[in-house]
Amino acid sequence: MLLERIFKLKENKTTISTEIIAGLTTFFAMSYIIVVAPSLLSQTGMEWGAVFLATIIASICGTLIMAFLANLPLAQAAGMGLMSYFVYTICFALDFTWQQALSMVFICGLINIFITVTSIRRRLILAIPKVLKDAISCGIGIFVIYVGILNAGLIQFEGVPSLAPLNTADILVFLFAFVVSLILIIKKVKGALIIGIAAGTVAGIPLGVTAPVASVTFADAFASLPTTFGAIFTAEGLPSLFSDVTMIPLVLITILSFSLCDIFETVGTLIGSGRKVGLFSDADLAEMETSRGFSTKTDRALLADVSATTLGAIFGSSNVTTFVESSAGIAEGGRTGLTGVVVAICFLISVVTLPFASSVPLAATSPALIIVGCMMLSVLGSLGWEKLETAIPCFFISVFMALCYSIAYGVAVGFILYCLVHLIRGEAKKVHPIIWVFSTLFVLNFVVLALF
Repeated sequence: MLLERIFKLKENKTTISTEIIAGLTTFFAMSYIIVVAPSLLSQTGMEWGAVFLATIIASICGTLIMAFLANLPLAQAAGMGLMSYFVYTICFALDFTWQQALSMVFICGLINIFITVTSIRRRLILAIPKVLKDAISCGIGIFVIYVGILNAGLIQFEGVPSLAPLNTADILVFLFAFVVSLILIIKKVKGALIIGIAAGTVAGIPLGVTAPVASVTFADAFASLPTTFGAIFTAEGLPSLFSDVTMIPLVLITILSFSLCDIFETVGTLIGSGRKVGLFSDADLAEMETSRGFSTKTDRALLADVSATTLGAIFGSSNVTTFVESSAGIAEGGRTGLTGVVVAICFLISVVTLPFASSVPLAATSPALIIVGCMMLSVLGSLGWEKLETAIPCFFISVFMALCYSIAYGVAVGFILYCLVHLIRGEAKKVHPIIWVFSTLFVLNFVVLALF
């Protein structure tokens, strides 16, 4: 059977039906990106329809690369953290144009391809202490839970953060979907999360929560795609980025910051969700130490991720990264790249069925994220909280990911504090040189952000 030969389903102890359910679950958990990405990036002057199509194309390409190159159930799309950095820091705060920002994404992708091919990224992963890897996994879980809570509107931020009124239509849909999902998961019903999402979507119809939000047709989107496709190769793109000599230092520092954020957001997400399928297990990491080329799943996953960023920039997408929502599909039993193929097909279908795909409300997908996030906290008790040198960096890794809405910043603060604690204890030599190098770079990154 072709699918068996390509994805090794029996070897990974899964079936076609399980992979389909996992793919559908992952897609519906991350489908919000189809609408959110163009809504956010269009604030920079990009065409809404062009970004809509670019987002879908980048998601399809990135997910398929991951599926066939690494055979992993990890879906890719434009990352929310890096997208916010693209819009609010690079374009708004630093006053770069969106074409220049896209050019930075492209260069960032090329840099990360280089450090991946030359095994620098692999060495970085091997250099991260196990306790920090576990903390990153927990941090991803807390981040996913926080995303779900925000999407559901459970917290309101009028002055002091507080619990929102529980009588709004969105929260009623969320509560219904959450209870349905929880009951089905406890009863070990197959496809529990996607059933919960579907139940929430249906319940949202009479409440006015489930409704098409797209205002651009496929024809409109296709007609506007040329405005972003290849924009980095026009005069407003790469050439303009380096045309002003006085701006080159800022450009280089911004690209470096972008690259660092991309590296750690990717590594953080892969560690957090990948452990569910054996990726970044002790056995896999041991194999990485002696492997050459791209013989391990981890190596191929990293290459797939950075390749997608470079390709996405050409179409008009901000940094493409492995989505934390992949954990939803993994929790449903997804174990191979066939899950990713299903996700890619769903993204393709969403091009011509935009009203249906975008009608799935965030309130219906939020319960899946919260439940999956809770599942990812399984190693929380093994972090060694009794040791202050461990507790401090691990706490900040976990908390800052959510509070800063950035996996990269959570990892950065954790690294810096890990080095600082060991320096104070006179144990600086126990910290791997690579951790020192990246911690220093992150400190410089925070200094630049403070100055500009």
